[in-house]
Amino acid sequence: MGSRFRGNDSYLFKRQFNNERGLMKHLFSIVVGSLVLGAAMGSRAEEVPFFDGHLHYSGNAWEETPPEKVIKLLDEANIGRALLSSTPIEGTLKLYAIDPKRFVPELRVYHKATSYETWLVERANWWRADDTLPFLENELKRGIYTGIGEFHLFGAEAESDVIKRLVNLSVEKKLHLHAHSDAQAIETLMSHNPKAKILWAHAGMSTPVKTVGEFMARYPSMYVELSYRYDVVNGDEIDAGWKELFLKFPDRFVMGSDTWTPSRWPELPAIATWYRGWLGKLPKDVAENIANKNLARFLGVSFP
Repeated sequence: MGSRFRGNDSYLFKRQFNNERGLMKHLFSIVVGSLVLGAAMGSRAEEVPFFDGHLHYSGNAWEETPPEKVIKLLDEANIGRALLSSTPIEGTLKLYAIDPKRFVPELRVYHKATSYETWLVERANWWRADDTLPFLENELKRGIYTGIGEFHLFGAEAESDVIKRLVNLSVEKKLHLHAHSDAQAIETLMSHNPKAKILWAHAGMSTPVKTVGEFMARYPSMYVELSYRYDVVNGDEIDAGWKELFLKFPDRFVMGSDTWTPSRWPELPAIATWYRGWLGKLPKDVAENIANKNLARFLGVSFP
């Protein structure tokens, strides 16, 4: 699987993150330019409520987007429930305390970060740090979390002893893993324990559609979350490769928004419009599965 990262880890991880951040901004420019198209693509999914598979309420958003504004934006986007994790975890606890029905908590591994800079440091080491598992085991005693994540893990990082124990812990506790990972790391996670349940964030972000399909066929316990996969749309239609997968695995895809930065929160209604545009091109049952039913089934919770 290749050698572990060595040397200037902070530089390597910062470069990886900045590359992805640039990709995220580029991809959202596509969706903003496609809103008219999305509205024209069909109205069958217009009123379908969403179960969002990827929200964060991290510290840098609290002042700009207080809880009452969060609720207003979710209502406007018709997001009835949401899988939520935050850095620091207090963000998740804030919203869960306000509305435990609407917010389904998952536990992020980052427990020391309070800013982008400190997150970069923790991101570079959490997967091999001695205090990662003790933190998770202690925090899980709250009994409110459905999974662990969203975490960032790439390549040979997934081979560490900490990650092996993390995967086994998730199976033991019947928790899912929400992995922002490349294909290599996903393969390694599943090799640690084939009983692991994985929600693959962003469908691997830039992972080819063909590879996504191959992994879904290989790992039936893995669901795929679609935030930032704006390549789903090709012109005025759903991309042929993606449509084939949606019809082949109608019960395994999940919509997601990913409010990873404060500026992403006001964009929720636009993101929802984009989803409804192409979901309206799918059979009604498939669209409803992706909109809300698949995630409810994956998490073992009700919707709405």
